[in-house]
Amino acid sequence: MVSFIRIGMFAISWLSIVFLPKNSFKRYLPVANLAISLPLILSMFAVPYKLWRVEKGFNDKIFNDLSIILGPFFTGTLWIFHFTFGKFRLYLLANIIMDFLLAYPICYILQKLKLFKLDNFRPIHISSTYVLYSIIIYSYQLFLENPKNKLKSWIY
Repeated sequence: MVSFIRIGMFAISWLSIVFLPKNSFKRYLPVANLAISLPLILSMFAVPYKLWRVEKGFNDKIFNDLSIILGPFFTGTLWIFHFTFGKFRLYLLANIIMDFLLAYPICYILQKLKLFKLDNFRPIHISSTYVLYSIIIYSYQLFLENPKNKLKSWIY
């Protein structure tokens, strides 16, 4: 059951990319790569700091983390940037909503399905961490778009 959920999340996420315009994929690919790097780093700290655990061991933790990070996080970043880049308030609102949904109902459902169990990393930590990540990656995309102005007028 757990493998089916992992494969399903990954496959459905990537199937949605068919509908993303090619120029948006190319434009936002660097920021999507940064976006997956941040949770990958966090995932490395999960075991020593007991942030979350997977009952079946380390290999299942790796498969869980990669299926979520390389699936919904990567493709979700591309889609959110496609629809909201250049409108920071809308971008931030979309990310706050998505991070809240991830932290509370989705996390609860995935725990009930026994994909993982949160230990020292609570839903509020998930939500606030990913909102911070969203600000970091938005700033990075702004820099990529206009490196000379850096982050001069990034809210407009």
